Amino acid sequence: MNVLGIFEIIGTIAFAAAGALVGIQRRLDIFGVLMLALATAVGGGILRDLLIGKVPPTAFMYPIFTIISILTTVATCFTYRWLGEYNKLMLVCDAVGLGAFTAAGANLAFALDYNRLLLTVMMGVLTGVGGGIIRDMLAREIPLVFRREIYAVASLAGALGLFYARPQLGSEGAMYLCFAITVIIRLVSLQFDLHLPVVGRREDSEEI
Repeated sequence: MNVLGIFEIIGTIAFAAAGALVGIQRRLDIFGVLMLALATAVGGGILRDLLIGKVPPTAFMYPIFTIISILTTVATCFTYRWLGEYNKLMLVCDAVGLGAFTAAGANLAFALDYNRLLLTVMMGVLTGVGGGIIRDMLAREIPLVFRREIYAVASLAGALGLFYARPQLGSEGAMYLCFAITVIIRLVSLQFDLHLPVVGRREDSEEI
């Protein structure tokens, strides 16, 4: 198995766990939990494939990622009671998935000879944040990427790192760097409660 496949599996497990934990937190039934897990795990890849005209999407052609998501969901449902504060765990899983899928998506741009800066970044960011957007919309929340959270910015920084480091580090080294940059920025922003600035005053948002 190559590095790209490893990152895709890591991202699938992490995002499926994060999506399942959101469903459990919202007290959804088992089908609802599974749908949130699947949307989080494969949604970004489906959006990316549709963007570049790759149909049917990889998630439909190779069901291994769906199977991994289902197994992860089942494991999460049986073990969440022993996971302690699973809000924090959900955020850690989400950060790991964000880094893994950003690296996989950005590297795929090079694999398909789409080695342009904007396209590489867009494929990395869309793969990283797309599933989370779908998950949050299904859970009737404003997607995390649209709030003050440093989320898409972390993915963007990781994809940029991959693009500029790939000539020196090669495919594998650049993917590891992208993963590390994305996860570290995301976790540091959570640890120190760092946010992007919000336009307008708090009073204005409360009136809307």
